[in-house]
Amino acid sequence: MELPKFILGDNSDYPNAIFIIHTEFPRFIINLENDEVEWLEEFDDDDQSELETETENCIKMATEFYDREIERYEE
Repeated sequence: MELPKFILGDNSDYPNAIFIIHTEFPRFIINLENDEVEWLEEFDDDDQSELETETENCIKMATEFYDREIERYEE
């Protein structure tokens, strides 16, 4: 089974948080409430500069996914 690229997550311990899980490399969980990113990968020094650039793009993609999902729920 192939997982979707993004998964919407919820947790009652964090009632205001909106979690998006990115299942492809680089795997991460982002809390859209505060844009906090938890990386599920380990990176070496060479990856760090690329990771900084990729972080902004990942946040944008996760936010777009969330907006699209909310639009679909409202339909």
